[in-house]
Amino acid sequence: MRLVPDWVVYVLALSTVVFALFSAAPQHDAPRTLPEAIDGEGATLPPPSAFDERVLVRVTKPKTGIGTAFAINHEGFWLTARHVVDGCDDIALLTAPHQYIRANRVRVSDHSDLALLETDTASHPVILDVETDLRIGTYGYHVGYPQGRPGEAVSRLQSRINLVSSGTREGTESVLAWAEAGRTRGLSGSLGGLSGGPVYGADGRVRGVIVAESPRRGRIYSASPESVAQFLGELNVDLAGAPPRAFTPSSYGAEADFARRKLQVVKLACNVGDAG
Repeated sequence: MRLVPDWVVYVLALSTVVFALFSAAPQHDAPRTLPEAIDGEGATLPPPSAFDERVLVRVTKPKTGIGTAFAINHEGFWLTARHVVDGCDDIALLTAPHQYIRANRVRVSDHSDLALLETDTASHPVILDVETDLRIGTYGYHVGYPQGRPGEAVSRLQSRINLVSSGTREGTESVLAWAEAGRTRGLSGSLGGLSGGPVYGADGRVRGVIVAESPRRGRIYSASPESVAQFLGELNVDLAGAPPRAFTPSSYGAEADFARRKLQVVKLACNVGDAG
């Protein structure tokens, strides 16, 4: 029997390794694993109900920290989460390395974990879509500054829940629950700092604002479309956005970088004085 030369074996082995490395490179932002089958996948998300699952969160005294915000029009209006800015003595948005602009005005919702910031201008706002019916199992792309660094996660819409707050602020709010499906490489641990960031749909339109996470359960929670629409409607805010860019499980890392580079999504710094 004729044996295959050693050099042929080596070339084949090396080719396999090289192929695996380069074929996987464009997918490095893809989810590692998908969530288990989601009940009701493909069905339209039902309206809020008092019988939805309840999740408890404790709101503590404000402290200096980092969050995320995103532009919703060219007039300098930015959405974020209320708990990110509540009690801040000074709020600033990072628009260039080591260069922040201060928020001229801050308005918070009385009914939900939402806040509106005003600056002089915004160059590349999102298209906010709070009217389209959402379907269970659809993808959501969460973009911002977890742990104060650029990062993002991908998830699938699971259900509505009632987020019950206690502590310095009490109330119950209907929010969307997303089952985390993956993160970009190098992002592990808490997603703290992602709060206030946008949830992009596959079409690049924003469906909500990130308000909380449950690391143990692998869930990310966002303000409901109804809450966002009510809040902005009360303030008579005009919406205008740049042409959206599609997100996919294999491209969301690059698209998130684009959104941050265009200052569509920015880091928010909250400074609290001697809060005691």
